[in-house]
Amino acid sequence: MPAPTPDTAMTTDGLYRLLAWSSPAFPTGAFSYSHGLEAAAADGAVYDRATLEAWIGATIVHGSGRVDADILRDAWRAAAVGDAASLAEVNRRGCAYRATAELALEAAQQGAAFRAAYNGAWAAPHPDPLPARGGRELATTPRPVYGEREGPAPKAWEDEGQPFGDCHAAAFGAAAARGGIGLSDALTAYLCAFAANLMSAGLRLGIVGQTDGQRILAALESAMAVAVEACLSRQAEDFGAATFALDLASMVHETQYSRLFRS
Repeated sequence: MPAPTPDTAMTTDGLYRLLAWSSPAFPTGAFSYSHGLEAAAADGAVYDRATLEAWIGATIVHGSGRVDADILRDAWRAAAVGDAASLAEVNRRGCAYRATAELALEAAQQGAAFRAAYNGAWAAPHPDPLPARGGRELATTPRPVYGEREGPAPKAWEDEGQPFGDCHAAAFGAAAARGGIGLSDALTAYLCAFAANLMSAGLRLGIVGQTDGQRILAALESAMAVAVEACLSRQAEDFGAATFALDLASMVHETQYSRLFRS
């Protein structure tokens, strides 16, 4: 399979993989995280459709969605050219750039779960699609998402003797590049799934009903497009987030008395 480009035309196979990997049925455990929303709801900061829509939109455009989009983009680009060292560095940055312990857990646990599911179910039928080198195709032996080690994915990689986890956005981006999925499509699917999971958390917290939840996702369509386009043109020095209310809510949630979610 040739290396994809950011505007690779979506094939049926690529679309199938993208839908599967971004589906709530893909076992990453996303349903168990509210990303600080539970604390914000308990505090009365998020209480109806309008406030939930604003919260999710800010998260996607200015918060963790912005960070994850940049991590996914850089992981996709590294994987597309087979640059394992850059991919490992992107993963480290994705794991490290989390404001609270719960947000770090959320990113790493979902990354480990994504990687385990990919290795267990998708690596064999869809071998590593890195480009040919030296005039010959690479071996088709199934390899982990990040391509650094053969065999089952370890619980944590080692960085100068210190363990660190698997960032979900980095794992998704690498898998998308190796699965023949264009960068724009991968970003759109990932951010849509992120927003949908937050909407689902709001539904389970009783903030909105199902119809209002879908209205929120429909209203955020243009914001998603803006976020994707901004990510594709953003420079490396602009990496970061600015959603302090979300960070504070996540800190409060760590000691919240009664909780439905892990974050």
